[in-house]
Amino acid sequence: MDFAFDARTEELRARLLAFMDEYVYPAEAVAREQRAALPSPWDTPPVVEELKAEARRQGLWNLFLPDAEYGAGLTNLQYAPLAEITGRSPQLAPLATNCAAPDTGNMELLAQFGDEWQKKQWLEPLLAGEIRSAFAMTEPEVASSDATNITTRIERDGDEYVITGRKWYISGAMHPDCTIFIVMGKTDPDGPDPHRRQSMVLVPRDTPGVTVARAMRVFGYEDHFHGGHAEVVFDHARVPVSHLIGEEGGGFAIAQARLGPGRIHHCMRLIGMAERAIELMCRRAVSRTAFGRTLGQQGVVQNWIADARVTVEQLRLLVLKTAWLMDTVGNRGAHTEIQAIKIATPRAVVGIIDRAIQLYGAGGVSQDFPLAELYAAARTLMIADGPDEVHQRSLARRELRKYL
Repeated sequence: MDFAFDARTEELRARLLAFMDEYVYPAEAVAREQRAALPSPWDTPPVVEELKAEARRQGLWNLFLPDAEYGAGLTNLQYAPLAEITGRSPQLAPLATNCAAPDTGNMELLAQFGDEWQKKQWLEPLLAGEIRSAFAMTEPEVASSDATNITTRIERDGDEYVITGRKWYISGAMHPDCTIFIVMGKTDPDGPDPHRRQSMVLVPRDTPGVTVARAMRVFGYEDHFHGGHAEVVFDHARVPVSHLIGEEGGGFAIAQARLGPGRIHHCMRLIGMAERAIELMCRRAVSRTAFGRTLGQQGVVQNWIADARVTVEQLRLLVLKTAWLMDTVGNRGAHTEIQAIKIATPRAVVGIIDRAIQLYGAGGVSQDFPLAELYAAARTLMIADGPDEVHQRSLARRELRKYL
């Protein structure tokens, strides 16, 4: 395994780091001020569109998509250090480069499983950053960590599918530009194979019977920049049969294919969040005095900073190994490592951000610094894309199988 960055990655890293310093970090405060003055908190601050235009001009656009026909054609190993950089400003940088979830996963899904009409209708405007999308899988009434529990029905009626169900924490659904939902539900609820009962369909937001019922908060945050997280009701919503993605019964497999890259992308960005927290911790430590010494001269603070650096270096190596395996042996071959980073990274990054908050005192939990929002985002990723315990269960079973 050679984790040295190749020439293209180094060149993109240099451009992206300069873009962050010159445009993204200065825009963070501007975006908050602009959003406060907008008619709706879900509207896009003008500075975000300016960032997107500049990112496109600089060729820092759709970096996540390995399919060269649609994206930058980067491998996972090439994209990892770039996603880490954007993770340092998770509210703005992924949006600016059109590399924000859930659109990234939805674009990957459409590129891999969509037919030509679906790609033309939905993938192309997503790639251009003209629309937003949402992935509707999680439900409030069942443990959605086990996707076979999903109760939403997708019933065939002639040349249409009828969708009935309730979803929640549907990321991006509050954004006014979110025009399409990818909805997972059961087309064959009594089928003998529980993993072949689900299908996915494309449901336009303006379909009669689709209601975005309310915004869901995450630790009190509504996550306006990313379009929030919504509860969505499908009450006998009808779409043409041509809106089926792949084949009937293929929904579970498509979901797994979508979630693998999504998990590693989250972990890549989490490392960037940890780096931002370490930077903020160090700046505070050398500029703040307590009990006659700077905070950086206090032994406990030195321990926090040292431990944080060691942890980040360990996590980065594991994420890079996982990216390398995904590139060389595929997602299935990297299954253990994908689960390992999904377990290890959010948990460790939460700890680093928590120490940074402690170092900032009251400021750490305030809106004046990004640490509280970083903490909420990192802590949520211990649940999102499958709770840690589900991945631990699966990984342990795979380890035990070697000895049976």
